[in-house]
Amino acid sequence: MIESVSRRAFGGSSGTYNVRATELARDRRLKTLTVTVIFLDDTKQLFQLEKRAKGHVLLELVFQHLELVEKHYFGLQFSDNGVPPTPANADMKRWLDPAKPVKKQMRGHGYFYLRVKFYVSDPSKLQEEYTRYHFYLQIRKDILNGKLIVPPSTACLLASYMVQSELGDYHPDDHGPKYLSGMQLIPGQSEEMERKIAELHKLHKGQTPADAEFNFLDHAKRLDMYGVDLHRARDSANKELQLGVTSTGLVVFQNGVKINNFSWGKIVKISFKRKQFFIQLRREPSESYDTLLGFNVVTYRSCKVLWKSCVEHHTFFRLHSPAVRRRTPLPIGSRVYYSGRTELQAIEEARLRPRVERTFIRCSSRKLVVSTPDDKNRPLGVTNSTRSSRAYDNKVTSLSREPRRAWGENSPNNIDDDGGFLDRTIEESRAFTPVLPARTISYADEEPDSERPTTASGLYDLSHYSPQSSPHLTSQVEEGIVFIRMTPDEEGRFGFNVKGGSDLAMPILVSRVAPNTPADRCYPKLNEGDQVLCINGIDVGGMLHEQVVNLIRASRDAHGGELVLTVRPSSVYEAGTCPEEKEEEPLYQYVSDTSVGRDSLEQSIGLLREGLMSGSLVLAFDRLYRKKPGLTTTQAALPQNTNANRYTDILPYDLTRVILESGVNGDYINANYVNMEIPGSGIINRYIATQGPLVNTVGDFWTMVWEAGSCLVVMVTSLMERGRAKCHKYWPNIGETLEGAGLRLKSVRAQYNNPAGFISNTLTLTHLQSGVEREITQLQYIGWPDHGVPDNAAVFLQFIAEVRRFRVGMVEPTIVHCSAGIGRTGVLILMETALCLIEANQPVYPLQIVQHMRDQRAMMVQTSSQFRFVCTCILHAYTEGICKPLPEYLYP
Repeated sequence: MIESVSRRAFGGSSGTYNVRATELARDRRLKTLTVTVIFLDDTKQLFQLEKRAKGHVLLELVFQHLELVEKHYFGLQFSDNGVPPTPANADMKRWLDPAKPVKKQMRGHGYFYLRVKFYVSDPSKLQEEYTRYHFYLQIRKDILNGKLIVPPSTACLLASYMVQSELGDYHPDDHGPKYLSGMQLIPGQSEEMERKIAELHKLHKGQTPADAEFNFLDHAKRLDMYGVDLHRARDSANKELQLGVTSTGLVVFQNGVKINNFSWGKIVKISFKRKQFFIQLRREPSESYDTLLGFNVVTYRSCKVLWKSCVEHHTFFRLHSPAVRRRTPLPIGSRVYYSGRTELQAIEEARLRPRVERTFIRCSSRKLVVSTPDDKNRPLGVTNSTRSSRAYDNKVTSLSREPRRAWGENSPNNIDDDGGFLDRTIEESRAFTPVLPARTISYADEEPDSERPTTASGLYDLSHYSPQSSPHLTSQVEEGIVFIRMTPDEEGRFGFNVKGGSDLAMPILVSRVAPNTPADRCYPKLNEGDQVLCINGIDVGGMLHEQVVNLIRASRDAHGGELVLTVRPSSVYEAGTCPEEKEEEPLYQYVSDTSVGRDSLEQSIGLLREGLMSGSLVLAFDRLYRKKPGLTTTQAALPQNTNANRYTDILPYDLTRVILESGVNGDYINANYVNMEIPGSGIINRYIATQGPLVNTVGDFWTMVWEAGSCLVVMVTSLMERGRAKCHKYWPNIGETLEGAGLRLKSVRAQYNNPAGFISNTLTLTHLQSGVEREITQLQYIGWPDHGVPDNAAVFLQFIAEVRRFRVGMVEPTIVHCSAGIGRTGVLILMETALCLIEANQPVYPLQIVQHMRDQRAMMVQTSSQFRFVCTCILHAYTEGICKPLPEYLYP
């Protein structure tokens, strides 16, 4: 062994290796990272990761710890400033990126918050009770922190479900007068609200926690702000806006009011540059270039977060599978890829997984006091938690049945008689809950452009579905046609109804799908409005309605009981342009609150179609004011006039009411002038909307007809419906006369039009003092059923065509009435106005038309089903070429 070495020995060629330094480096590499995750029930959990671990590692540890199977809807959120994410610091909120190291995304104390990232459109899509419970916790949190704005009545209803979930059935002995005072349920909770919540709680008797949470979600999904990811922005006039990213597209809000909506089907590309965010809209046939709309966002970082949110929402809700990442030698622009599952994949994955019964603990609405754990000397993975140490904590019980809905949608009183495939027997007693309007949501697709990470810009192209990109989906075929397979339940029911047939001049459409039946649970799911093309391989295009019904029933005994439907979904996505196509970069303009008015007729029809498919149009109708604020009905409420009103709550505005000059009972009649101007044509269609005459108002009715100079009366009701008088017969029989109020009325002839379902009466009205005679035509539409709306849009349009034929050259107002003079009356005026707008090549916005009518008579178009029907008729008239722009209104 060498005992000593001279210093000179190191003067020549030599080498060294620092053993100690490399040992220390190894130890440093093995150091761990401690992360705190706060769950939706406000409990905390520590996780230890390898220092360079990426986001997907932490996400997987969290999901494994929770045993959360349907995990693709969730993510971990944090704030740039390190404080908890709230609506107040929305610009600072970020989502943990699975592809980036966790350490680089930690802020402050390194807290991450489990949150719902993608809000499911329908809770029935979630297979596990535990997943629905986490959605329930998220929405409850959204309501309490003000992110989800809820009307007071709906807030009380949702709160009653919270109480039912936590406390179970109401018992007077256990639940005293102030048993809700210690629970945090809704913002601004007052004693009056608690009393209302308690009353609603009593109605939920028999619902399990899972039932109550399901019904909570089913009502919450109908709220306008449900699932909206809001981002602050400004327009060119520096007005503050909010851009909301949803499953269906991009929504623009101003002062809390929705001013514009761009569905994924209308958007071609989304991009950003520095603090400017752009959306490129699909080119219309009349345009030579696409429209590019721009917004100013608060910061560059916020702008990129908004763009990324659009990319991820579009991918998740519209694509069959995430787009394949393409490598290019010279990438340009910022590039984001969503690497998780899409909603379609998540649903399919959960459906194929066997159900497992597990248990879990629900948290309380009472305020939780949580301590922060301090132990960091733990192995990699999960460390100590503030959760209970009970053996069954964090475990799940998945229901062996579907949650029981609180409202009897498929009760015998609500069954359509147009198919016979729903259960018509009385079901078990159900708890009652007020029914809210349905809100269905449709989806959209993606193809990313190239990127260069060093630049502050981003592009994201939207293209059409590609069936080849998802070979595992055998039920999906070209052109949006799908095969749906189902077997009947124990009682031989499929759970859906159909309408239409060659005898009704309508395609075969699904008119009703009952909840929790084979038609509702099959995949792909059968939906209302889907067109049935084939049944068990047999084309039903030319079949009668009865033949189709018998064919469906026969499948119960044939084919092993399996029913195979070939359907065209009602929300088939219309393909856009291919990303490979080179398009000229258009000039851009900024969005303003008047941008809607620039839409062409074709664009407005596209928006109408998309609004009907998504349900957003009907939802907006339900939020429209029924009576214009500030307009009085003083004259109608006077004691001498109350007996002239058929309904006590349907009264004419003082501003637009018809004033009689020589009325039998004074100057009052329950009627309003309704004038509908057609822009660009110089046409003003004048109407008098009135109630069906009473016995004591027949004289006033004909006085109004005479004084208004009218010669056309349109009656959109029957005299009796379901045993109730809807209108007094105010005209005589053929050859007979009726005198009163200084007028003589004689019935000359009557003609029944069978295809269009109306009666045309010709009358003569004579003013006795002057001897002047006028011919009056009365058109009575009898094709409207005594409940609901007509089944056949084509037949209703034939009647409208007849009304318009009689109105040619007429400047005097047309008298229109049903029973109350608001519902069917409003439908007729809305329909004729829309047809006139189409002929004048003007955009058609049914909501604006309804609002204009309600500014002149309250509650015009009374129900959402009436509004949906008339919108369907407008779409049918345009797409079928029944009504087209007139040549004089077509511009080169």
